[in-house]
Amino acid sequence: MEKVPMTAEGHAALEAELKRRTSEERPRIIQAIAEARAHGDLSENAEYHAAKEAQSHNEGRILELEDQLSRAEVIDVAKLSGDSVKFGATVTLVDEDTEEEKTYKIVGDAEADAKAGKVSISSPIARALIGKSVGDTVEVTAPGGARSYEILTVRFLA
Repeated sequence: MEKVPMTAEGHAALEAELKRRTSEERPRIIQAIAEARAHGDLSENAEYHAAKEAQSHNEGRILELEDQLSRAEVIDVAKLSGDSVKFGATVTLVDEDTEEEKTYKIVGDAEADAKAGKVSISSPIARALIGKSVGDTVEVTAPGGARSYEILTVRFLA
């Protein structure tokens, strides 16, 4: 089984979602199925079918979360250091065309959130940054086209 790198923060978020889905969502859906069943004929009962679909979706997500958590290799970013970019690094870049500064944290696939500045280790920008140091220029080929960035800082923040 292949291990999946994950920050402690991402691991805690997945555990919290799993707990919520098993202790809150599962009983709520079971109750909804029971109520819909009480309405009689199941073949034409839209509430019953909707509740069963919600149950299927919830159980599928629970299995997915359990799999991710069982394969997680939690990496404590606070214990990392160095000058080069690696998993867990918070990297500040400047776009060489627009002079716009961007900050990204390199995290596991399950915890990536581009709006929050967290990019997946397998994303084009993270793959281009890995192993580079402050002052290096990286060429990133992304869906929007090729861009050049200069690395301004590399930090390891918990």
